[in-house]
Amino acid sequence: MLSINGVHIDDEAIARETSLYPGASDPAAAARRSLAVRELMLQRAGELGMLEAGASRTHVTFASRADEDALIAALIDAEVHVPEATESECRRYFEAHAEEFTSGELVEARHILFAVTPRTPVQALRAKAERTLAELAGQPERFAERARELSNCPSGAQDGNLGQFGRGTMVPEFDRTVFGTAAVGVLPQLVTTRYGFHVVEVARRIPGHPLPFEHVSARIAEVLTTKTEARALSQYVQVLAGKSRITGVDLGAAASPLVQ
Repeated sequence: MLSINGVHIDDEAIARETSLYPGASDPAAAARRSLAVRELMLQRAGELGMLEAGASRTHVTFASRADEDALIAALIDAEVHVPEATESECRRYFEAHAEEFTSGELVEARHILFAVTPRTPVQALRAKAERTLAELAGQPERFAERARELSNCPSGAQDGNLGQFGRGTMVPEFDRTVFGTAAVGVLPQLVTTRYGFHVVEVARRIPGHPLPFEHVSARIAEVLTTKTEARALSQYVQVLAGKSRITGVDLGAAASPLVQ
């Protein structure tokens, strides 16, 4: 049973949350951590008097997840200090990752999407995607056929073709994986995004030209601040957890409470 300071979270809620973590090694465990962290944060907001007048300090039911997120964001603004990245930190990052900052870089690719929807048996779907990846790694000439047969993306009707695209065009998870490697052909691992699992084939890469630091300093500062925020939030959650009665979940691996 998942319980946070006497507040029980039922199996139905855990099942709904599980569908948000298709890429986790254990989606159900990730869902339990997510719900536990959210409950901890909401209870802390109640302790600070941030709930509406008359609402229980122990637990309150929200009209929507967006309402929960808004309260959690307000709590973080009030209690978690995240220093902004300095120029020297940004310059060090730029020098170590200069290849990430180019203009005009393009990739031509196609994919097969195994979409995760509510109540999808995630582990079975991932296994199907893995089998397809293994097949196409050995028989890439069958990619178009499998895309038409299996893909849950409209591009499946066009053999999975995504055309040419640059950095920042696709969702961040897809973007990071495709541009984070120089590989061409069927990528050796599934690409996991908020939509599900993708088998990806890169047809070709068109290199870009490097950008000067001044053109990317703001973007680097955002990246570094995000990383700092993640560390600060993790530490904050650990402090809350240490003061709470928690059963049914291990929060040792919990990351940001602003999950999915």
